[in-house]
Amino acid sequence: MAKIAVEKPFDDVKQALEEKGHEVKMFESDERVSGYDFGVVRALSDVNVDQYDFPVVSIEGNSVQDIVDDVEKRLAR
Repeated sequence: MAKIAVEKPFDDVKQALEEKGHEVKMFESDERVSGYDFGVVRALSDVNVDQYDFPVVSIEGNSVQDIVDDVEKRLAR
């Protein structure tokens, strides 16, 4: 499955993605991460998406299930 980086403190998102079989690493908002297939961040307005070498989705305004569904849909493309 995919390697996914999830911004701290969203352990519920991490757990849900792991239950789907993904390898998940938590990271701090100011931490530079690379080498992942996908990222989940607090809000797109709070980050410079160019700092990541992978696509990202925002947690803001979404349920955990919405995030998991969105990530899996995008990874399937």
